[in-house]
Amino acid sequence: MTEYKDKQELIDEISSRAKLFIDEFSDIQEADKDKQIDGVDRSPSQMVAYQLGWLYLLLQWEEEEQQGDTVITPHPDYKWNNLGGLYESFYRQYETYRLQELCTMFKEAVQKIISLTEHYTDTELFQPGSRKWASSTPSNWAVWKWIHINTVAPFKSFRSKIRKWKKFNNG
Repeated sequence: MTEYKDKQELIDEISSRAKLFIDEFSDIQEADKDKQIDGVDRSPSQMVAYQLGWLYLLLQWEEEEQQGDTVITPHPDYKWNNLGGLYESFYRQYETYRLQELCTMFKEAVQKIISLTEHYTDTELFQPGSRKWASSTPSNWAVWKWIHINTVAPFKSFRSKIRKWKKFNNG
């Protein structure tokens, strides 16, 4: 997994990868947003919904912990061994939105993640155990790893998926 020398490097990478990812959707027609392509496991709208789901889960975990609530990861209705069900819930949650609306929502959610990241101290961000929600699995990751695995990592991998989708859709 990528390591970051400091908070700003993580923020810069989130910002850069988010822009590269979401810019891929600028030339997709609304009529094609739900189109499935062989060899690509999600439609364009599902790709953005997936990202929105995880971004808002991160924000929700932090908010719940700050309110003194017990955080259940990944979600109170889904366990780690049922992520497929969680993803389906993301798709249902965002299925009625137009692709442009999803893209705008994505940009707003990324800004919230960046703001959250800016507000962490270096200790909170880089030391394991600073958040109960981040320590809720055996991995006991530091917060930055949770942010990375739910922003930078999928922004990269899903960018290749949307590029493949576009190639086969236009090909």
